[in-house]
Amino acid sequence: MTKVLVVDDSVFMRTVIRDMVAKDPSFEVVGTAIDGVDALKKIEALAPDIITLDIEMPRMSGIEVLEKIGRLKDRPRILMLSSLTAKDAEMTHRAIDLGADDFMLKPADLPHVREIGDELVMKLKHLMTMPRAIAQPRQKAAPVPAGAGTPASRVILIGSSAGGPQMLDRLLADIPADLPAGVVVTQHMPVGFTGALAARFNRISKMPVRESENGDVIETGRIILSRAGVHTIVTRQLSDKGCVTGKLVHTTAPPVHGVRPAVDKTFASAAQVFGRNTVTAVLSGMGNDAGEGAAAIREAGGKNFVCDEKDCLVYGMARSVISHKAADEIIPLDRMGRELAKVVLKMEDTCV
Repeated sequence: MTKVLVVDDSVFMRTVIRDMVAKDPSFEVVGTAIDGVDALKKIEALAPDIITLDIEMPRMSGIEVLEKIGRLKDRPRILMLSSLTAKDAEMTHRAIDLGADDFMLKPADLPHVREIGDELVMKLKHLMTMPRAIAQPRQKAAPVPAGAGTPASRVILIGSSAGGPQMLDRLLADIPADLPAGVVVTQHMPVGFTGALAARFNRISKMPVRESENGDVIETGRIILSRAGVHTIVTRQLSDKGCVTGKLVHTTAPPVHGVRPAVDKTFASAAQVFGRNTVTAVLSGMGNDAGEGAAAIREAGGKNFVCDEKDCLVYGMARSVISHKAADEIIPLDRMGRELAKVVLKMEDTCV
């Protein structure tokens, strides 16, 4: 049984988090702590396997706790719980840099906090399958593959929402570093938090990962995570060799399906640039985003994969692709990376 310590200065949050975690028989909540000072004492006394750690607390914050234990070899795994504020977004990125294993966002409306129970339990279970994060810059032992960093003529597009980040951990880790394609991931997130998510993925993926910037060129062997708060549009650009590639343009056009960035926007625009040299993967997510974009990809000659429902927390986005008759295949998560690679390797290199 996995031992959990809940750290939060709010008695309401401590109670709710404890109750949500304790409902799952694979977890034992061994204690709660009211701030960082209390947490350090209980980490030593209770030896938890995982800590849920609030960021802002009196006496000692979650960031200060991480500064003290982040480099310890046998420390507990750490899930940061962040509020939806600009300050917390910045601190969440700092927490990832200091060695936090993952983060999760608290609902802005506290009476609805119990609605995150399933996702919380899923994240905690997922963390126990992952290597501990370390509080140091990522180092790559492998040499940079030939062609990496050059404008891409083939692209993998990934769309996800609720339940997506833990699936992306597995998928991005499975994509080979030397695959001759660029990758663009669009994950629904609140403004300010995609930077922290990209930094976390960068520790796990074989390819470098970063948050998108306006004007980015899609490059072979590189993963770009769409920035929250803007749509990521793929536009046509010619490389120095005269080859067609994709350039990312951020736009503040109105949200689509209530979200920005919208997967539909990225998929549909990429279809016009990369055509048959496009393959997509749609993972867990709520709502109808991805269906129309996937239909555009298929119309242009590309392929769309959706993840098996048993691997998804929510199946709305994948079901939207299926309902648009745009899904080429339904694939389990543990095969998705291999299947994407197979399709990429069969694509014609339009820049030789």
